Amino acid sequence: MQSILFFVDRISSLVGQAFSWLIVALTFLITWEVFARYALNTPNPWAFDLMIMMYGAAFMMAGAYTLAKNGHVRGDVLYSFFPPRLQAGLDLLLYIVFFIPGVVALVWAGYTYAAESLAIREHSTLTANGPPLYPFKMVIPFAGILLLLQGCVEIVRCVVCLRNGAWPAREPDVEEVDVDKLKAMVQSDEVRAK
Repeated sequence: MQSILFFVDRISSLVGQAFSWLIVALTFLITWEVFARYALNTPNPWAFDLMIMMYGAAFMMAGAYTLAKNGHVRGDVLYSFFPPRLQAGLDLLLYIVFFIPGVVALVWAGYTYAAESLAIREHSTLTANGPPLYPFKMVIPFAGILLLLQGCVEIVRCVVCLRNGAWPAREPDVEEVDVDKLKAMVQSDEVRAK
């Protein structure tokens, strides 16, 4: 069971990491556009459209990755103080009542939206010769399907936690700081202060 959960986590992680490179490309595109506009006086009319599409694609494809890494912000301050079984019960309820219907609606509407865009070969209307929009709009149902798949994995994790009383393991992820070293530093500073 754990290997299936890790497999879906890996898929979400790989897709999220692949689309994260759009941020690097977006940075270069913005830099080039600013240089072209102000130094060369040759702005590209399609650049703004492309920037919006790149950012939107990166944002949408990050949803499943963030869910796989348990990185979404929780609105309830008390949640972290609850025992794991109560956390799992609340999560399970919220996944079933809100998450699954919302993401299914996203996939359905996104598919319809993308299919209509593809059928008419829609292009951006922000500029006279705007780039095609249908490839970007196809990202919407794809992102929804990945998010739905990861949501099903999270539901399984909730059920496992309800049975065992502890959250199942997640694949390790990079951290911005070495948490153990930081804790040791804080504890040693507290000891010195006493």
